[in-house]
Amino acid sequence: MASVIHFTIATEAEKSADFRRVLWTGQHTQLVIMTIPPGGEIGEEVHEDTDQILTFVSGTGKAIVSGSEKNVAQGDLVVVPAGLKHNFVNTGPNPLVLYTVYGPPEHADGAVHKTKEEADRLEEEGKDEPPTE
Repeated sequence: MASVIHFTIATEAEKSADFRRVLWTGQHTQLVIMTIPPGGEIGEEVHEDTDQILTFVSGTGKAIVSGSEKNVAQGDLVVVPAGLKHNFVNTGPNPLVLYTVYGPPEHADGAVHKTKEEADRLEEEGKDEPPTE
């Protein structure tokens, strides 16, 4: 019998200063926490075959999905269906902390990227590929 996989998500997200940290990877979904520094952003991107749900733990920011913009803050949730161009920008003086669920997984299992630059480099080098069954 499998054990219960449990996180106190706000605590997990708040204690990680890493840009991106994969907390859990399953066959069909992946749980990732992110911390975007003041003035920073995730970067405009499109996940062709992956849906994404982002929940904001602290900070303030702006969600940009398919050219539409919405301010986001603690407790907000944004859905990004597969194939839509999106970006999330920190507009406040404190880190923008969030957790996101990808379906299917988008990043390497257990990946930790301290900065956006490191994350981008590893993606470009093909070192951040999601597991294949």
